[in-house]
Amino acid sequence: MELTQQSPGIEAYLAADEVIDHEHPRVGEAVTRLMLDADTAYTYARAAFEFVRDTIPHSADSGDPRVTWRASDVLAARTGICYAKSIALTALLRAGGIPAGLCYQRLVGQDGATPVIHGLVALRLPGAGGWARVDPRGNKPGVDAQFSLEEERLAWVAREEFNEVDYPVVYVAPPEVILHALKSARDRSELLRNLPTAL
Repeated sequence: MELTQQSPGIEAYLAADEVIDHEHPRVGEAVTRLMLDADTAYTYARAAFEFVRDTIPHSADSGDPRVTWRASDVLAARTGICYAKSIALTALLRAGGIPAGLCYQRLVGQDGATPVIHGLVALRLPGAGGWARVDPRGNKPGVDAQFSLEEERLAWVAREEFNEVDYPVVYVAPPEVILHALKSARDRSELLRNLPTAL
């Protein structure tokens, strides 16, 4: 699948805003730690991905009731659903000078029904031929997402037979339907009851 930019200018995918607040000191502290062992853009991107995937538990896995939506808050609370973890990784990548944006899938439950939007990250490394998607959701039995720019290793592959969809747009910021769900939920249970079903 060919990914398309929401914004034509690559500089938009390096910008900070209220959600992807990579100018916040907390984000800067994380970047400084990650840069210690990273001597290339690739090794930094991989380290940032593994940091978010492995050290910030997905709140549905951990049972944490808190809802986070701003990158600095995700890093402080060390919790979030896929949308929040994707926001945090996007901020870390942008702070490291790597263009990054948000991507989404429309998936269904085990019963083949109950659609839900799942959040991913797209990044563009120097010299790369285009955007690559990664999934910082967090691994668990049956989920093995890896940092791979050549061949996608996402948590889930969209299945056409269930009308699942890979949305091709690389968003500069979370779509309003995603941000509204995060900001309006009082806790994770309410958020999970009101997850968007389409973009």
